[in-house]
Amino acid sequence: MTIEAMKKRRSIRRYEETAVSEEQIREILETARVAPSWANKQGWQIIVVRDAAKRQEVAAILEHNPGQKAVAQAPVLIVVCVNPEESGVQQGKEYYMADGGILMDHIMLEAADLGLGTVFIGMFDDEKVRGALGVPDPYRIVGMTPLGVAAKTPGERPAKELDEIVHWDTW
Repeated sequence: MTIEAMKKRRSIRRYEETAVSEEQIREILETARVAPSWANKQGWQIIVVRDAAKRQEVAAILEHNPGQKAVAQAPVLIVVCVNPEESGVQQGKEYYMADGGILMDHIMLEAADLGLGTVFIGMFDDEKVRGALGVPDPYRIVGMTPLGVAAKTPGERPAKELDEIVHWDTW
């Protein structure tokens, strides 16, 4: 994966019916597998939803979420779950969300490198989605992404210049 994959990754909300190959899915999952985590606990589990009826069930739960149509449309849905008990808590910060976010980033960047589209979906009814997918306690869903060939790719997105966001030694 290169900086080019990072630059070309976009949030894709419309997908073609084109299938995603088993090889592509496994390559993405292998990249996710080596993501860093709190004390290397690797407290995550990943659900790959290829069944159209199950994706439709999850999409129905996402009512009023802009990602709803994408979940229903894409041929694959990847759901990242993390056990908060297998991650650290320091000064009141629960790091399981960071662990899951890093894993999601690996998934989305590898997908972009393979020419596939994704969009991070983090707003949903956790209990309902956990129920639909059979996610056991104490796991929590950190995020999910549709995965597929983009039907429409947004144009280049502006990024702030380094001098607008970086401070050296102090603020």
